[in-house]
Amino acid sequence: MNNFSSICVIGLGYIGLPTASLLGTKGYNVIGVDVSKNVIDTINRGEIHIVEPDLDILVKSAVNSGNFRAAASPAEADVFIIAVPTPFNDNHQPDLSYVEQATRKISPFVKPGNLVILESTSPVGTTDGCVAKILEAEGHDIINDVFIAHCPERVLPGRILIELIQNDRIVGGTTEKATQVASKFYQEFVSGQVLETNAKTAELSKLTENSFRDVNIAFANELSIICEDEQIDVWELIKLANRHPRVDILQPGPGVGGHCIAVDPWFIIDRAGEKAKLIRAAREVNDSKPLWIIDKVLDKASKFKRPSIACLGLAFKANVDDLRESPALNIVRALKEKDVANLLVCEPNIKTHPEFEIVDFQTAIKKADIVLILVDHKEFKSLSSASLIEKMVIDTRGITK
Repeated sequence: MNNFSSICVIGLGYIGLPTASLLGTKGYNVIGVDVSKNVIDTINRGEIHIVEPDLDILVKSAVNSGNFRAAASPAEADVFIIAVPTPFNDNHQPDLSYVEQATRKISPFVKPGNLVILESTSPVGTTDGCVAKILEAEGHDIINDVFIAHCPERVLPGRILIELIQNDRIVGGTTEKATQVASKFYQEFVSGQVLETNAKTAELSKLTENSFRDVNIAFANELSIICEDEQIDVWELIKLANRHPRVDILQPGPGVGGHCIAVDPWFIIDRAGEKAKLIRAAREVNDSKPLWIIDKVLDKASKFKRPSIACLGLAFKANVDDLRESPALNIVRALKEKDVANLLVCEPNIKTHPEFEIVDFQTAIKKADIVLILVDHKEFKSLSSASLIEKMVIDTRGITK
């Protein structure tokens, strides 16, 4: 057992908040750090600022127990967990500025015997070349005194609280001792296996998992375009093909979103260059799918003087409020810019959006000439054939099939 009792989590978003609140309910003394005063105040009231099943109960329990509080600045702790964004810039090059800022922010509070964990999904070399490098430059002994490791989150939005505990975790330290220390820490609250490796392999493992899914989705999206030309139902085709015992094709959609699958492959491409031919091709297929959907909508819209289009969903996947890298959001933005229709935007998981008026589901369907299904939210699965009579339907998710 590690003698760790206090945790400092940097970043209280989709991963940091569930992790911090979970650890608080496990008896650790947890401080969560965020740059947003609104986020800090919301959490300290025992409330949440993101949509995730049962997270509100967990946060309230952790805060009320006195084991978890949010703050604007770090404090001394035994374990520091960095869970900040790792986006890319306009050229698809990784932006590590948040990781760098977080590392510098905790550095004055790090002391001998501490464990520093990077959970943010990161390009290969970030743990060694960014986190460890900064801490070493600021005077920390990263070989003997401070243990640094990477443990990528591997959870699915909508199932985060379950998968934080049940999923296997991959832990890779910058030294063998760091790997062992980090592994023992995760074994204290994870029921899945904790698999030990080095930091670079741990980083690439997460990128590999999401790139595999990106390639598979690209195959499905490419099939959907081919099937459209051949007047074949792609969902029926995939269902039939998947009856083969060694075939497992994923489902097509309007593109790929979320911070992981739409981003992580670019981290490999940026580092590997021309060696990542298939990974790059898959990214290009998935990034081009929204453009194909937009053209399809414009073609349908041209048959009306000025139609009303029900745009069902803005999130990147079903039953979450996460709009990061969402193809649905980008499609609706493009349609607004084209200004060829009245848009009835429906997203049941958010109340307001700065760019669009959010309307309720039934109103959107009733007023629409064209129904554009972009996300397979549970609310939309109640769509009846009767409600779609005399309406043009563009179903990118296959829920009307």
